[in-house]
Amino acid sequence: MLSHLGIMAGALLAGASLSVQAVINAALSRGMGHPLSAALVSYGVGILVLIVVAALSRTAWPDPTIVRGLPWWIWIGGCFGAYYVTMSILAAPRLGAATLIAVVIAGQMLAALALDHFGAAGLPEHGITLWRAVGAVLITVGVVLVRVF
Repeated sequence: MLSHLGIMAGALLAGASLSVQAVINAALSRGMGHPLSAALVSYGVGILVLIVVAALSRTAWPDPTIVRGLPWWIWIGGCFGAYYVTMSILAAPRLGAATLIAVVIAGQMLAALALDHFGAAGLPEHGITLWRAVGAVLITVGVVLVRVF
């Protein structure tokens, strides 16, 4: 099992991969001529990778009875991913990678604060404290600094 530090390192790498993904997908969009085509290719490759990884790790398919009992909203996570990929393809050439990711991080932080505060989707509740709000404000200031300078 991964340690807390290992999970943090993996999350850091995942964040870095978002920047690389945005730049690569913007180039793919230029090459293909349309952002939706690039998003479809990006998702298609991602699906193929997940199929291979699942097969190699011998991941069992979920029990259909359990799957049928899941709430309706559980199925829309992929919609958010598709929206992110498409928006990053559209925004990266106009904003640049640094501004795009700074704005994405600010959006992530604001949404995460609300999700934590209300304990959304079964997460433990972590209220919005003064220091958490200060952190979000500092991230927003960072967006402005990255964009302006």
